[in-house]
Amino acid sequence: MASPQLDKTYNPKAVEKQWGAYWAEHQLFQPRHTGEDGSFCIVIPPPNVTGSLHIGHALNNTLQDILIRWKRMQGLKTLWIPGTDHAGIATQNVVERQLKEEGQSREDLGRQAFIERVWTWRHQSGDTIIGQLKQLGASCDWDRLRFTMDEGLSLAVREVFVRFYKEGLIYRGERLINWCPRCLTALSDIEVQHEDLKGTLYHIRYALAEDPETFLTVATTRPETLLGDTAVAVHPEDPRYQHLIGKQVRLPLTTRTIPIVADSILVDREFATGAVKITPAHDFNDFEAGERHGLKPLTILDYKAQMDPVGLKNAMVDQDLLATLSLKSVQEARSIVIETLKQKDLLIQEEEHPMALGKCYRCKTVVEPYLSPQWFVKTAPLAVPAIEAVETGKIRILPEGWKNNYLGWMRQIKDWCISRQIWWGHQIPAWYCRNCNKNNLLDTGHAVEATTLPDSNKMSCFISPNAQPIVSKTDPKICPRCGGSDLFQDPDVLDTWFSSALWPFSTLGWPEQTQDLKTFYPTSTLVTGLDILFFWVARMVMMGIKLTGQVPFRDVYIHALVRDAEGQKMSKSKGNVIDPLTKMSQYGTDALRFTLASMASPGRDMKLAEERIEGYRNFVTKIWNAARFIQLHADGPKTAAPLESRPFPDRWILSRKPCHSGSHQGLRRLSL
Repeated sequence: MASPQLDKTYNPKAVEKQWGAYWAEHQLFQPRHTGEDGSFCIVIPPPNVTGSLHIGHALNNTLQDILIRWKRMQGLKTLWIPGTDHAGIATQNVVERQLKEEGQSREDLGRQAFIERVWTWRHQSGDTIIGQLKQLGASCDWDRLRFTMDEGLSLAVREVFVRFYKEGLIYRGERLINWCPRCLTALSDIEVQHEDLKGTLYHIRYALAEDPETFLTVATTRPETLLGDTAVAVHPEDPRYQHLIGKQVRLPLTTRTIPIVADSILVDREFATGAVKITPAHDFNDFEAGERHGLKPLTILDYKAQMDPVGLKNAMVDQDLLATLSLKSVQEARSIVIETLKQKDLLIQEEEHPMALGKCYRCKTVVEPYLSPQWFVKTAPLAVPAIEAVETGKIRILPEGWKNNYLGWMRQIKDWCISRQIWWGHQIPAWYCRNCNKNNLLDTGHAVEATTLPDSNKMSCFISPNAQPIVSKTDPKICPRCGGSDLFQDPDVLDTWFSSALWPFSTLGWPEQTQDLKTFYPTSTLVTGLDILFFWVARMVMMGIKLTGQVPFRDVYIHALVRDAEGQKMSKSKGNVIDPLTKMSQYGTDALRFTLASMASPGRDMKLAEERIEGYRNFVTKIWNAARFIQLHADGPKTAAPLESRPFPDRWILSRKPCHSGSHQGLRRLSL
């Protein structure tokens, strides 16, 4: 009986749908081989649950799929773990926008109801990208789909937090951190994107307290923060100012005097006037200078980046000006301060000055340095073995040129701020006893309305750094100090990257010593983009070595950035985005994957033009036509030539080991 003939025209939609369903039905992507060839494991970089497949995802997952199918056909016990990240800030923003359209806010709902609302959204829409990855043909073991807030991963997060806290690797302290006044949360250094722009350098008179006719000229790009100045710094070897070191100056627009200090680290005597103001509560370099000179920070901006009336009062700002500035935005306050300085003849000049402005990587709001109590990971002890692993080759970073980027960042690493003042995420497993902390639960210097907020809406940064937490893997019922039961949990959640840093082993069942963990850890290869080398890769290395004693993966492959045909970065504003979903529908998935794979040269960004995808669609059609030609002639005599009479290439092919399915038919199906 003749075999059914292939259609004359290749229809990728029909073929892809058929074989996608076949793979899923027969669970062909589960690890099956139990021989002695070993194992191979990849953990997918978990896309955000808010995400939709973009061209970078398509490249990343195509490369992973090539590796995993190759190792599967070699007979290894092969596992590709899929999953998604809860994406704390991004997901919360999505649901808050929905509430805004309904005329509500998360505060209207309250914390518990809001979290339930996010879970509802996640179940309805949060796995959209998983369906798109399946459409891309990703041969993950879909029965092992994980989520960074599922039960197993949540238990792993608590285990790590408590273990690190007991070892002194996690602590709570008041530090200057990056703060987004729109998202109302702390950000790590690498979550701040810097944008170059033309700013203004303002030259301001600071008169000597003992001789008002003599003054220093201080140059600053932020005149509004001078109200929080605690000193003026000059270089100790600058002959212009050596005789003034130790004297006091009158701080403009206030009734305070502040000292002149010598600081060779902070001051470049060749820049501007050679005299700089020190505002420890609103500048990272100034904060460090303040610690060197024992200067107490004065916070004059609140958590919404408004001029804080309590802070202005503490700074002894002139009463009339205080009333004018209270609750003004930074830009409004800057205009008011500049105009007031001009009126008092204290502003000498303004000049154009290039500067870099930090913005939130999510919402693009200008980030403010903000002095507040936060939770931190002490990273220096974790970085040492993570550096050694790459230096000695236990982990290879490919292309090797990115190795120095990794090592340079790790050698300069700072403590990691892991607390976020949002509601969606892993709530910090720390509790406070109201009886033991009766004098330390609220620090109203940071927010005047803090005392009126319900506990569910408070932020940890409102709680004094002197408060004593109870850190526990399980919810405590009584205080271990006083035996009281009036406890409440720290309202903050952990940075999303904290849970994803555990991904290579938490997805395999850690902290339990599961069979999967024994078989597949360390994982084999991580395929990722350069943009998360520090966000994610470095943190996985630190966490993996510390918590398991082994590196989390052997190889890290940094793939290229996909640009448009002219080499420009793709962006919606430029209108040059290539949507992989559209192109798969238009040309077929194989055409898109083949295009991306063929252009993926290590270390070089690719310039992708739609014509290339169309060209490879034609190539796939040629393969279809070749298969159709073979099938047309497949119903003839089935007598095969004896093995010994065949040419050497045929004998070599037949000597190769078939894939683990046990048949050449299985090999064909897995290769599609």
